[in-house]
Amino acid sequence: MSYAGSFLESHRQAGIQTGRILKGERPADLPVQQITKVELFINLKAAQQLGITVPPSLLGRADEVFE
Repeated sequence: MSYAGSFLESHRQAGIQTGRILKGERPADLPVQQITKVELFINLKAAQQLGITVPPSLLGRADEVFE
């Protein structure tokens, strides 16, 4: 199971910041931004091998389930 910031969102923000720097803004003047979207991934195969039962309510909330 993994609960972390969205990789797509973090790369998008990095691209935006890079674009602003390339347009002439100073890096020191740019605000620090934190990713607000988080994603939940569940690996059912690994959970079964460890003998862990994942509740259906948790599976329903997951952004992606790997079987």
